[in-house]
Amino acid sequence: MNRGATEIEERRIPVGDLAAGMYVCRLDRPWNETSFPLQGFLIDSSEQVAELNRLCKHVFIDLERGIAPDSQKKLLLRVAGQDATRGAVTYTDSNTVEEELPLARSAHNNAVGLVTKLFDGIRAGRAPSAMAIHEAVSPIVKSVLRSRDAFFWLESLRKRDTYSYGHAITCCALSAAFGRHLGFPPEVLTEVSTGALLMDIGKAELPEEILSRRGPLAAKDWVTIHEHVDNSLAIVGKSGIESEIVRDMVRTHHERDDGSGYPSRLAGAQIPLFGRIAGIIDSFDAMTNERPYRKAVAQHVALQQLYANRSTLFQSELVEQFMTCLGVYPTGSLVELNTGEVAVVMAQNQARRLRPRIMVLTTPEKEFDPRMRMFDLMMQASISETGEPSFVVRALDRGAHGLDLTSLYL
Repeated sequence: MNRGATEIEERRIPVGDLAAGMYVCRLDRPWNETSFPLQGFLIDSSEQVAELNRLCKHVFIDLERGIAPDSQKKLLLRVAGQDATRGAVTYTDSNTVEEELPLARSAHNNAVGLVTKLFDGIRAGRAPSAMAIHEAVSPIVKSVLRSRDAFFWLESLRKRDTYSYGHAITCCALSAAFGRHLGFPPEVLTEVSTGALLMDIGKAELPEEILSRRGPLAAKDWVTIHEHVDNSLAIVGKSGIESEIVRDMVRTHHERDDGSGYPSRLAGAQIPLFGRIAGIIDSFDAMTNERPYRKAVAQHVALQQLYANRSTLFQSELVEQFMTCLGVYPTGSLVELNTGEVAVVMAQNQARRLRPRIMVLTTPEKEFDPRMRMFDLMMQASISETGEPSFVVRALDRGAHGLDLTSLYL
């Protein structure tokens, strides 16, 4: 991962404290005395831990590229002061990306139509339909449960015509994926995804001139912007949706861990868990999409920004888990291979997160390659005819080498 935005943060831990999802960046002995890669590696098997235990007493982990010790346990213990691991669900993909892609496309098109009608109806003064909202959310959640990557692969290739609609749909899918990662049961995933879809719905009642302004906003305009929280709560109330999770997400997704957010300046545990989740997802998607007043950033840069603001704006354990959920190279990211080719990440490999499924977009000389060959870096050691081992060396910025993924829409 490109480290331009933040410094590497290391932590020394005993080998006995290692767990899957941690990124080992240094050992207590020379790398060349082991079989591990010199650039470090993500722990994704018990065999790796056993080998480290045989060789080392302690190691150093990189907290930017992997989770911190006990971060998920600490996160779950902070939920209402109890152990929330009871009843957690473990999900596995039932469809490949290729199998799920037409279903994900159908879910996306369905959501676009329903969300457009929802926003237009609110602007016309009509109360939203809880049934229509459910009909938009449910296919997205089901798609993400069948395949954690297909919807996001599709999203990376589509051009957003309207930020508000696209933001609502992507946040809905991100919430489903993050909730799946955290082990929430399906009924909770639906509520979390509904809250994400609706958390900014109140902006439909704000003046378009303020929402689309390219220059800085005046103080009075920010007061107007902040009104969207109350607007959204009122809209949820009119819809007949009674879920406390949905209301928590709408009410608190702009609150921040250090108390600097709005509208109530809540801090830490005063912010409901689902509001903290909503704040991370809302911020991540906003950063990775074009806004009137700034350019979009690459997903890995947005993750770095979230990490840089852990324990100030966002709960640290949640940020670490969100990074683990999306992966070192999130689906839809442009990456460069050691052989020079540029590729886009199609899907994660849970067993080998540094070796995703990719689609190669350029030659080693960075010229577009119309073959757009697909490779699974976990299953295929090399993508070149020479047999040279292939691996990702870094994530790239959006539009690197003139590549526009939306022009490749498949």
